[in-house]
Order: sequence, then structure tokens, then C-alpha cells
Amino acid sequence: MSAENPGRIRRAVHFVRTEPGLLRNVIAVAVVVALGLGIGGTVLANQRFTPPWESQTQVWATFAEAASVAPGLGQSVQINGVQVGQIADAKIDNKGRALVLMSINQSTYDRPIYQNATVVMRPTTPLNTMYIELDPGGPPAPEVPAYGVLPLGNSQSPVEIDQPLSHLDENTREATRALLSQADVSLARAGQDLPGGVSAVDDFTRQIQPVVAQLDTRRDKIRQLITAVGQLSQAVGGNDARLTNLANSLQTTLKAVSDQSDALRDSFNQLPGVTDKLKASTGAVQGLSDQLDPTLDDIKAASDDLPDALGKLSDTVDTASTTVDKLAPVAQKLRPTAADLRPFVDDVNRTLPELKPIVRDLDPITGNLIPYLPDLTAFVYQTRSVTDLGDGDGRNSLRALLQFGACSVPVPGQVNPLCAETPVPTYPAPPKQGHWGDTSSWGDKPATSSSTNSHGG
Repeated sequence: MSAENPGRIRRAVHFVRTEPGLLRNVIAVAVVVALGLGIGGTVLANQRFTPPWESQTQVWATFAEAASVAPGLGQSVQINGVQVGQIADAKIDNKGRALVLMSINQSTYDRPIYQNATVVMRPTTPLNTMYIELDPGGPPAPEVPAYGVLPLGNSQSPVEIDQPLSHLDENTREATRALLSQADVSLARAGQDLPGGVSAVDDFTRQIQPVVAQLDTRRDKIRQLITAVGQLSQAVGGNDARLTNLANSLQTTLKAVSDQSDALRDSFNQLPGVTDKLKASTGAVQGLSDQLDPTLDDIKAASDDLPDALGKLSDTVDTASTTVDKLAPVAQKLRPTAADLRPFVDDVNRTLPELKPIVRDLDPITGNLIPYLPDLTAFVYQTRSVTDLGDGDGRNSLRALLQFGACSVPVPGQVNPLCAETPVPTYPAPPKQGHWGDTSSWGDKPATSSSTNSHGG
């Protein structure tokens, strides 16, 4: 068998050499295989390829979430920043939680994993390429067996940026997006504007330094106050009698409040009615304010005319002041006369109530006497002229006077308009009969032409 193999190899080499183009194809295939082996080895080295013959420790870790975990892509397991293995598998348990299998190389870490071990999943890049940070724990906790499971309490999942945003509503997300956009616009000229802002902050820090000093002083005073309060509390705590009295008083107060719980409940039950009445009162006040608005507008319009009126009133007051100044001497001279008339006025005031009925009864009498005043005047004048014994020269003589007028002798068939009788107005009777008697017929007496005749001459 061994003798035949060299023969076959020599025949194959001879065939490759003698066959046209076959040697070139074999060399090309060999180069491709070599390149494939080199590239595959490089990829496996970069993907942290673990040879099958290397010893491994397999431990499961429970996570609430295992986002961006990709088993078989070389996501590492690290202890204190040193890679000791990789993530080998991931699945879901019967409670819906994520189980991640950690494969730890014993050539790198040959100590056991304990049940108080903790695992933290962290991102290595902004693209959420994950790795597991492992704290192996230690005694007195027992060791984790092969393919043992660390509970959920021993693990911590990373918080991704989209997790808090997913709990926000649409308006909040839009506001956050707008805030980030505005922040991007604001920071666009940060290189030019930020130095000025830093300088302003430096100036503000210098200006606020006295305030900080005052705050430090206040902090010291607060510390002293707390110390004093502590001493006071310690002193009060040492006085058991006062504390007992305070507790008893508090208990009595709470008991009194408890006894009044029914009254308090009734008061609270009445609050809705009071609220309704308050609401109705508020509506009435609103209606009153609506009615007051036109009034206020009218007052505003009147206030525009008020300065002119006040100016005119000022002129009137000045004129009245001048008049008062002129009347002051007259009033000064009338003061003695007023003093002398004061007793007479008091007597007249006492007499006025008695004169009121008489004056009320004299009104119709006076009204009826007014039309006869011309005749009475003529009668008195004529009578005095006839009976007077003296004349205009002062001589005593007995004489008589007889006068005629146009109406003394009537002309038949002619009516003189001057002789027409003048109608005399009549006045109604008084409302009631006074002590003067019945005067209702006084207003019915017709006028005669004697007065006219007497004055005609």
C-alpha cells in the first residue's frame, strides 16, 4: 500500500506537468486556498475564536432585558477590565426573562464562580455593542456548578436612550426633539459665543462672592442653631415630668378632636352647598360688574367734562367770595337790628300756628275783594272830595262836585263800546266753612259800571 502511494504521486505530478494548462490551474487553486486559510485565521483571531480543545466554564446569567446581545460574534466577558471569555448563547426562560450563557476560558481565569457573583451588561460603542462585566464573588457563598444560573437580582441591564423616551407621550417627545434641535442651533456658534459667556460667568462669580460669604456665615449660624436646638432637646428629654404632661395634653387634645369628628363631618358635608352658593354669588357679582361697566363709562365721560365745570364753579366761587366780602359790612350793621328783632320773631313763631286757620279762611275773601278795589278807591276819593270843606288853596268853602261822562246819558239806538260792562272773575268757595260765615255768594256778585262811570270824567 505504501509502495503504491509514491507511485501514484509521481504519476499525478507527471500528469500535471505534461498536461497543458493544468499546472497553472493547480498553482492558482493553491494560492486561493492559502489566501482563504490566512483570511479565515485572521477573522477567527479577531472574533476571539476559541479552539474546541480549550477548557471552558459555562455559567448562565439572568437579565430583565438583553438588548443588542449577539452570541457567536465575539462579545466579551470581562473581569476587572480583562477579557476572560465571551457570550456563547442567549435564550428566554419560562418567565419571559433573558438568559445569557457566559463561556469563561479556564486558561485565563481558572477560579470558580460563586453564587453571590454579579454581572453588569455595558455598551462598548454608541451602537450598543455589549459586553458583560463579571464580579465572580467569593466565599462563604457556594460555587456555581457548570451551566448553573445566576438569579435576576445578581444582574443589571443597561439603560438605553430610547427606553426613557418610550415612556413619554407624543407631545413630550416632540418637545424633547424641538429642545434638542434648538440646542443644536444654540451650540452651532459655541466657539464664538462661549468665551463671552464664560467671561460673563466669571464676572457673575466675582459679583456673587459677597453673597456666598454671607451664605457661609449663615451656615455657621445655622450650625450653631442646630447645636443649641440639640442641647435644648437633650435638656427637654431629661425632664420626664414635662414630657409626660406634654403627652397627656396631646392625648387630651386628640380625644377632643375625635369627639368632634361628627360635627366636623357635618361641616364638611355642608361645604358643597356653601360652594354652590359661593358660585351663585360669584355669578351675581359678575352680572353686577357687567352692569357697572356702562356706569363707569358714563363716569369716565363725565370726568372729561368735570374740569370745565370745576373751572366755571371756581369763577362762581370767586364772584361769590367778592360778594360776601362786600356784604360783610352790611351784615355787621344788621346784626344789632337782628338782635332786637329776635324776641319779636319768637313771638311771631308762637303766633303762626294760630294764624294759619285765619289766613286759610281769608284767601277766598281776599280773592272776592280784589275786583271791588277800583270801585272802593273811586268811592273813597269821591266821598272825600265831596265832604271836604277845604279846596286846593287851603281856603275853607262848602262846595259840591258833579261829574258826567260819555256813559252817563245813554243815546237811544247806539252802543258805546266804552260803556260795555267788564266781566268780573269769580272765585270758588272756600274748602270749608270758617268762623267768618258762609262766603260762597261773594264771588257771584256782578260788577257794575259805577267805577267806570266815576272814572270816566
